Amino acid sequence: MLSHLRFQTEQSRGRRYPEAEHAYRNAFQRDRDRIIHSRAFRRLENKTQVFAPGLSDHFRNRLTHTIEVAQIARTVANVLGLNEDLTEALALAHDVGHPPFAHAGEEALDREMQRFGEGFNHNVQSLRLVDSLERRYPRFPGLNLTFEVREGIVKHSRDLTPGENPALDRYLPEMRPPLEAQLIDLADEVAYNAADLDDAYEAGLLQPEQIAAAVPVYAEILETVETSFPGATARERFQESVRYLIDGLVSGLIEGTVGCARDFDPANVEAVRRLPSRIVRFASEAAATSRDLKRFLHAHVYSSDALAEDRRQSMERLARLFGYLMAHPERLPDFRDPPQPEDSPDQPEAKPLHRAVCDYIAGMTDGYFQRVYAALLS
Repeated sequence: MLSHLRFQTEQSRGRRYPEAEHAYRNAFQRDRDRIIHSRAFRRLENKTQVFAPGLSDHFRNRLTHTIEVAQIARTVANVLGLNEDLTEALALAHDVGHPPFAHAGEEALDREMQRFGEGFNHNVQSLRLVDSLERRYPRFPGLNLTFEVREGIVKHSRDLTPGENPALDRYLPEMRPPLEAQLIDLADEVAYNAADLDDAYEAGLLQPEQIAAAVPVYAEILETVETSFPGATARERFQESVRYLIDGLVSGLIEGTVGCARDFDPANVEAVRRLPSRIVRFASEAAATSRDLKRFLHAHVYSSDALAEDRRQSMERLARLFGYLMAHPERLPDFRDPPQPEDSPDQPEAKPLHRAVCDYIAGMTDGYFQRVYAALLS
């Protein structure tokens, strides 16, 4: 549908540290493989998405959520005729900078860093991981990913303003990212809206009738499912309703994006970059459904008493460990930035202590955090 707006792999601006082309993998396929083999990606397996393991073995974690986002994003890219390899690499990398304990951990780290005139954002942290914190290769720091994947990591969920963060000014803050990067945020939205309903149902926090009362489109879906499958179990009917919901949102994402592209009528990728706003969007009904779902989830799940105590305790413990490590830097692993190649434009320097503490905690899994906390503060 939009193959003329597909980002062509050979148009990549390349890597910070030049490398020879691979014999049978293109640049974005190599990026995908480097992300999958990184430690940061593996750690997602033990980072909370919304529900900590305890009530069920079936809750999503940050890794399974990432896989679901990648699946949805690749489907949309395939239908639209976009670059699936670039899309997949971006989807797999989009959450590698998340700290332990889901958004509670991100909020707690942001509070601590604000005391030093900075902040914490998981997209920026993802870029730090792939640019320097991962240490796998002798010839360069980080993963040495292509410009487009690094740009998409920091711009997939919002546009940048020139000068807001000087470290990000190299990523064309005055321009929109390619469509492959634009679609990640809404693929993420589809994935977590549906998954959080599913996990909340598993946790006993909601019933389908409650969703139907707040989300008109879901009410129609539920009526269709109950009429079509009267002999199915309640769980089977709920799973079928979530499947219908995902299908409708993904279809709405495709239709909305095609319609917007038709209105703007950009000729190529460079024209997409110069547009005043993004092209990837939901059609109107799907956009309304997504908004309804998010309001429902905030009211009945994210703000629920069942999650509130875990959230409070997680933030309190993270702040306490941050303060302890600031007072006892000898407990940190080596917090110097990794050596740079001799021809690197970046000079190696020791990072400030607060940044080292932040990097250390942000990289922890939930389980490792608990072990460190118990060893140092219990």
